[in-house]
Amino acid sequence: MIIHLAADHAGFDLKEKLKIYLKELDYKVKDHGAFEYNEKDDYPDFIRFAAQAVAENPEIDRAVILGGSGQGEAMLANRFRGVRAAVFYGICLLGDLVSKYKIIELSREHNNANVLSLGARFLSEEEAKEAVKIWLKTPFSEDGRHQRRIKKIDI
Repeated sequence: MIIHLAADHAGFDLKEKLKIYLKELDYKVKDHGAFEYNEKDDYPDFIRFAAQAVAENPEIDRAVILGGSGQGEAMLANRFRGVRAAVFYGICLLGDLVSKYKIIELSREHNNANVLSLGARFLSEEEAKEAVKIWLKTPFSEDGRHQRRIKKIDI
């Protein structure tokens, strides 16, 4: 598995920290940029390369993409066939239960998300690291209903 990384200026610093963290966890990492901080850059210029790489090997490779909110980045990534990008930028409320990272687990268990889009303006470095760690370690459930639903995404 290769972990593809990409970010615009809003996610640049956090991407650089996650790159080091992922290598420390012994993941193979491919950085698709930005390669320097430039407040005038545009996220599509970098995110598209990470999404395209995952689309070429969607059942094995994964990507972590970053922007200010993670929303636009996920919208772009999800345009590529085979890519299933989930957004995370903090807390998840489940009724009376508050589970910060449950939505990440569900994105993997139910949707087999292969791209995690992080809202860098809403997460600390430690929160982002924990989110990525949980996301990478959570398996897809393989349940028939989830497999059926995923097949209906790429029409």
